[in-house]
Amino acid sequence: MGAFVENLGVCTITRAEIMAAIRGLQLAWRNGYRKVLLQMDSTTAINILSASNHMEQRYCILVQQFQELLNKSWEVKISHIYREGNKAADFLANKGHTSSIGYHDFEVSDSGLAFWILYDILGIFQTRLI
Repeated sequence: MGAFVENLGVCTITRAEIMAAIRGLQLAWRNGYRKVLLQMDSTTAINILSASNHMEQRYCILVQQFQELLNKSWEVKISHIYREGNKAADFLANKGHTSSIGYHDFEVSDSGLAFWILYDILGIFQTRLI
């Protein structure tokens, strides 16, 4: 089983979240998945991607790319998940942040990611301080 990270360089968190959604959907489509649950921890990114009129001009090209992916012949559901409920994604984000600029493939078993995937599957509880 493989995984990937992509270091985008300097950008906003929202841009990185939207880019991750696009890359994830592209990967799912290429691998033949036709029913996808896209979970994101950024309500800001979800709102931008879900808006019918795009007030955020700086993201309009990314939103257009995202919409083109959604218009393919498949079922994609988008939902919010708290960061604490998706430690595997948090692990990947940190790995991407410390990688060189660009796209990087790696094996899940070699990366330590397998531990965090199991952690998420088991639903290990973590207190959230607000």
